[in-house]
Amino acid sequence: MSYDTEQMQRRVLYQDDRVIILDKPYGLPVHFGTRTKDHLELYLPLIQGDRPEPPRLAHRLDKDTAGCLVLARDAEAAARLGAMFLEGRVHKTYWAVVQSGPRTDGGVIDLPLGKVWVPGGSKVVVDVTAKPALTRWKTLGWADDRALLELSPRTGRMHQLRAHCAYMAMPILGDPIYGADRPAPVPLHLLARSIRFPNLDGSGTEITATAPLPPHMTATLLAMGLAEAGDSA
Repeated sequence: MSYDTEQMQRRVLYQDDRVIILDKPYGLPVHFGTRTKDHLELYLPLIQGDRPEPPRLAHRLDKDTAGCLVLARDAEAAARLGAMFLEGRVHKTYWAVVQSGPRTDGGVIDLPLGKVWVPGGSKVVVDVTAKPALTRWKTLGWADDRALLELSPRTGRMHQLRAHCAYMAMPILGDPIYGADRPAPVPLHLLARSIRFPNLDGSGTEITATAPLPPHMTATLLAMGLAEAGDSA
């Protein structure tokens, strides 16, 4: 699917002179890869406005993860945002629909993850010699054998949320790598729901944004009877 200027502008959740927060579409890689020609960076000139260059990625989201993606509008903003991510000053919250959902209120997943190469690409596995990976989670609701979780990563490892949920026997619905069903019969049900970090203007305030649910997650939550599904894309 291609995007025009109006469609991209509708996906802007927040914008100031230094930062844009975009609602990244499900299924769109953020940059060029060997197996894709269509990617988000192709469309960033559509939201650059009167700036001399398009906004640039301040971090990454997986192709099949929708939601809040931070963009820097110049090189200095990119450097400052990069430092914030490295220092853990950017607070990210995700929503995920998981299978074999828990019947508890929440908890902490503290499992170090290391990258390994597999046929067709790479993934992460629990590795006691790898860097720490910490995820806090909370149950927002459940129905039958599925649950809606709020996930808050305290570290930023590759595929952290997907791997952590899978290792805790609650794989994210539609995950083609770590999920219970391969190939996955439905899209990945993972949303970068909200994000907040210090304003770059030095005012001491925070920048915040919240992304709507993508259509496939809305449909699933409606089928589960959860009120949160009323917040649709």
